[in-house]
Amino acid sequence: MRANAYNGCKGVKGSIVARILIVEDNALNIKLFCDLLAAHGHQPEAVTDSRNALDAAKQFEPDLVITDIQLPHVSGLELIRMIRKDEKLAQVPIMAVTAYSAQGDEERIRAAGAQAYVSKPISVMKFAQTVDQLLEHGCDSDPTGESQDSWANESDGGGGGGPSEAGGEEA
Repeated sequence: MRANAYNGCKGVKGSIVARILIVEDNALNIKLFCDLLAAHGHQPEAVTDSRNALDAAKQFEPDLVITDIQLPHVSGLELIRMIRKDEKLAQVPIMAVTAYSAQGDEERIRAAGAQAYVSKPISVMKFAQTVDQLLEHGCDSDPTGESQDSWANESDGGGGGGPSEAGGEEA
């Protein structure tokens, strides 16, 4: 990670301006995430093929990685593990996003190395808050000051919709 890359730089709504890599295979979600992040002053970069994600991350040098878990070719869990093993990327915070939430998924995602977990459909407000918290606190600490059980995952327990549900305020 670039040293002090976003230190002191503020975006449109006071959020930290950062380079954010998005690994997502759904075009609607990519558009939503990129538009939302850009509106907050961040520089999003999308990768649709998870086989290219690690190389893209090394080249882009992100301040944060947001990855879907249900990806073809290389799963989001495997990608998180690969990022954690890479010397250049190991300290980059990771937010996992998934439409298919089953019991035990959050624990597996966190064990792989993600700092935050968000179930789809996401709350746009919670998504933006989680991004800001991860950028402020980085890879080493709980971004909310709460127990890990409450980090970013405020879904209704229903597990979200299918992979193409991005409409309205939810993604």
